[in-house]
Amino acid sequence: MPTYSYRCEACQHELEAKQKMSDAPLQTCPACGAAALKKQLNGANFHLKGSGWYKQSAKAPDAAPPPCASSGCCPAASGAGCATSE
Repeated sequence: MPTYSYRCEACQHELEAKQKMSDAPLQTCPACGAAALKKQLNGANFHLKGSGWYKQSAKAPDAAPPPCASSGCCPAASGAGCATSE
């Protein structure tokens, strides 16, 4: 359910209200009782949860390459097995 910000044009009181998108906008200020509430524009509020998501980017911060990456045969880096020639 989205959270909307409102500001009263009469007394400058600010409030937030959780409402359905289909609900009518609030009109009456709870502080002064005037019918002067106006919906404010604000940024979207969401939170990334779960593994694989980072707040700053979509990859692990300062991820070091696996130790086998320098040998040229690294299943962890390429995602495939290494062929051995003997």
